[in-house]
Amino acid sequence: MSGFQQARVDLGVHLRQLREAAHLSGKDLAERLGWQPSKVSRIENARQTATEDDVVVWAQAVQAGPETFDGLIEQAVGLQAHQDTWRQRHKSGLAALQEDVKDLESRTRLLRVFEPGLVIGLLQTAEYARHIFSKVRRLYDTTDDIDAAIRVRMQRQEILYDPGRRFRFVMPESALRYRLAPLEVMRGQLDRLLAVTTLPNVEFGIIPFEAPLPAALVNSFYIYNDSTVGVPTRTKDLLLRDPDDVAFYAQAFEELCEVASFHEAARAVIVGVIDEGLGRHREHARDHALDHSRDHGRDHGRERIREQSPG
Repeated sequence: MSGFQQARVDLGVHLRQLREAAHLSGKDLAERLGWQPSKVSRIENARQTATEDDVVVWAQAVQAGPETFDGLIEQAVGLQAHQDTWRQRHKSGLAALQEDVKDLESRTRLLRVFEPGLVIGLLQTAEYARHIFSKVRRLYDTTDDIDAAIRVRMQRQEILYDPGRRFRFVMPESALRYRLAPLEVMRGQLDRLLAVTTLPNVEFGIIPFEAPLPAALVNSFYIYNDSTVGVPTRTKDLLLRDPDDVAFYAQAFEELCEVASFHEAARAVIVGVIDEGLGRHREHARDHALDHSRDHGRDHGRERIREQSPG
């Protein structure tokens, strides 16, 4: 049995148990929800995939508690992620995808993220996010809703200031240096990271270039609480709920933390990248000015030669 089918079976069993605990028959539940009784049977027996909306109304009908409700939603979202490719999901636009992530994060008290290739979304400035979304839109030929996507991404960041939540972020130093946006935008983004490192509920680690790596830095992953791991790829977003998978990624995250620099050491790396980038910018500006001066001097010299030439 595939991981997707097993997840569908698990959700069906869970929903049936809740229905039975509420002393409802399949027919009773179907009447409450305005469904055909066969739909209840198909979902419970894993012959039909329950959507997030299906799960919401089911949970309400059986009066599921808050924790049970959240768990059911995570299961439904996980199934949808198994089914949908990135290209299919992007048809609804970038803002809709950001809303999905926002909803998942809203149910998360502890979020652990490793991102090897770019600045983590929850830490991005609006200007940096605009350049990232522009690249994504070109890659997947999505709806042009970049402004709306940026607004949702900025709204997502409000949870960073919730003292009841904890965040642990790790990135390699190289991710700070990739020129995914113009220099002035990168400078603003790095300043933003410096500010984030001072938040009391945020741990922000950077793996320096010289750090001995526990393994190749292959892909990003997001651990939501201790129950779900999100693994984005170019064609699919995977949500893993198997306890062994979650434990594997949790261990991988801890190994990355062991070689990362935190607190003042992390800030020193960021400041170093800022200073180095500004230094290169100054050198480029100086070289450009010198080239302009030489060109101007040559042009001026030619004019003088012409003026002094007879005829």
